[in-house]
Amino acid sequence: MTFETQGYYVRGGRTGVLLMHGLCGTPTEMRFVANGLARTGCTVYCPMLAGHGGTEEDIKGTSWQDWYASAERALDRLREDCDTVIVGGLSTGAVLALLLAARRPADVQGTTLLAPTLWLNGWLIPWYARLFRLVFSKRIANLIGFPDLHPHGIKDERIREFIRNALFSGDSSVAGLPSTPGGAVLEHRRLVQAARAELGRIHQPALIIHPREDDYADLDNAWYLQRQLKGMVDMVVLDDSYHIVTVDRQRHVVVERTAAFVANVAQRMGAKAGAIAGTAAPARAAA
Repeated sequence: MTFETQGYYVRGGRTGVLLMHGLCGTPTEMRFVANGLARTGCTVYCPMLAGHGGTEEDIKGTSWQDWYASAERALDRLREDCDTVIVGGLSTGAVLALLLAARRPADVQGTTLLAPTLWLNGWLIPWYARLFRLVFSKRIANLIGFPDLHPHGIKDERIREFIRNALFSGDSSVAGLPSTPGGAVLEHRRLVQAARAELGRIHQPALIIHPREDDYADLDNAWYLQRQLKGMVDMVVLDDSYHIVTVDRQRHVVVERTAAFVANVAQRMGAKAGAIAGTAAPARAAA
């Protein structure tokens, strides 16, 4: 296990998994899943996205293109050690994974989308938040803040209390920021627009894990992607979790289903490579 520019890297075999945290989050929220996948022999990388892990001013100074550039650098780093790579993430991290799959199809063999968030429309989101859709200026957007409200995306009370204390500890490198600047929410909207425009180019297999009771992003986010993605889609609906599925009550289910999906993709890629090698051998013999 190593830390690379505030990221979390666990070296394993030639199958790699890239896991990206959510908006104003940190790699810490991905660590349980990362460790679970590492125990299966995968190489796992959880990078810190640009502008995250610092102050509100840090995140205000970045755009979705900066976050995507972080994701691309992480993918390039993982490809140095791995032949097969599955990219995934939580919430906004899942949207970044989709864009990587669309733009880097040769380097991405599958996607793992955990509570993917295209629209902030969960049961916790107040009705007046819809008015933010009328804001298009980042300068104006940054005058608005979106505090992390109870229950903080976590159904388990014990874990929720731990996360709440970390959020308000003043160390954003661990649990992220207790409030999301409106400018970051606007950049998330722009990221979603870019990703939706390219969904038709995503043919890799996908695993979508989404909670039925998601307090930030309604289940229709997942159903929309299930209909739009062009490859095989494995859909898992959790019945005892809120938004941050990587740390909540059914985190073990997230690890188990993700590990099974990754193993399936790796097996398919291995069979494909073997078939290509098998057809090439007779051709060389004939020559």
